[in-house]
Amino acid sequence: MAEIKVPELAESITEGTIAQWLKQPGDHVEKGEYIVELETDKVNVEVISEEAGVIKELKAGEGDTVQVGEVIAIVDQNAQAGGAAPTAAPEKTEEPKKEDVQEAPKAEAPAASQEADSKNRPIASPAARKMAREKGIDLNQVPTVDPMGRVRVQDVENYSSQPAPTSKPAKQETKAPAAAPAQNDAKPVVREKMSRRRQTIAKRLVEVQSTAAMLTTFNEIDMSAVMELRKRKKDRFFEQHDVRLGFMSFFTKAVVAALKKYPYVNAEIQGDEIVLKKFYDVGVAVSTEDGLVVPVIRDCDRKNFAEIEGDILGMAKKARDNKLALSDLQGGTFTITNGGVFGSLLSTPILNGPQVGILGMHSIQLRPVAIDKDTMENRPMMYIALSYDHRIIDGKEAVGFLKMVKELLENPEDLLLEG
Repeated sequence: MAEIKVPELAESITEGTIAQWLKQPGDHVEKGEYIVELETDKVNVEVISEEAGVIKELKAGEGDTVQVGEVIAIVDQNAQAGGAAPTAAPEKTEEPKKEDVQEAPKAEAPAASQEADSKNRPIASPAARKMAREKGIDLNQVPTVDPMGRVRVQDVENYSSQPAPTSKPAKQETKAPAAAPAQNDAKPVVREKMSRRRQTIAKRLVEVQSTAAMLTTFNEIDMSAVMELRKRKKDRFFEQHDVRLGFMSFFTKAVVAALKKYPYVNAEIQGDEIVLKKFYDVGVAVSTEDGLVVPVIRDCDRKNFAEIEGDILGMAKKARDNKLALSDLQGGTFTITNGGVFGSLLSTPILNGPQVGILGMHSIQLRPVAIDKDTMENRPMMYIALSYDHRIIDGKEAVGFLKMVKELLENPEDLLLEG
């Protein structure tokens, strides 16, 4: 017998939640094959089997919290899928034939039932499975518009918001007269258990607000020049690099240039010391079904526009596929978040501790702008916001940083050529 244990995850992570078992008791598993998906504070981690064999026992259920080093499954290296021994049937076929006839159904029946279970088990994202489990919803009953039949969080939410079956209202109606006097103002509610990731996000956001002297300053950018340059260069850029030229690479390169001029925005407080970082690993916030994650684009000062765009695209895909490694999320020096993709016009982003600065991008809107005292023009304008830790960054530095980002993006030709 071999034990499957929760592996070491990261220095700061000591436990996880069973998000989804990929194998069930009686299933065959190869060495190195994934058997379970764990949800941690930061990312989902798939755990492999160190031995080939058959899953004999699962010691934790989906939704259970497990500790690093805890045994969560048992693998029998000598068993055969379905419960029969690999060599028993060939060796004993001639001697006790009656026993073989009696044993055969026992060996085959579990396998058949497991096959039926796997066929009936709907395809669903871990987040959808968790929500369905918490709400007591049978995923087989949840309709989905996904062409592959995959049930997603939105499908579960839509299903849960539908009117309940007629049997339940009937029960409620019979009890309503007695309950009405005591609960005159009662309204329907739905209770959901917060996911581990959402709990961690909530905890850290509160910690940042209670430990940092956070302040936000604003500016606005005329995006005309960036949009015109992007329009002229995007086709050739795609042909040369096989990646599209977006806005994020412009903002990332402008941020790096501003961080070099204002190094305290790229710093960190450790005890009574300020750590000035001479590298530029920029976190880019990505929204997923399970919440916001911030994968880090490394060495942005050494990368050109194409490399940055490619890294951002790759990290965003990994985030949405739950394939991010813990190393992808650690060690960022500054963060960029783009609420504009959701239609946000203006916001005050919260610091991604222990970083001391975060830049918020917003929607591009046509607004009348005074060109001179006699002329007005409609220009594509974007509000930008810098939230910063006032303990080490003064207002003068914050305003200067944001003004430099604005100036670089309003004159992007040199930024693109230098990048």
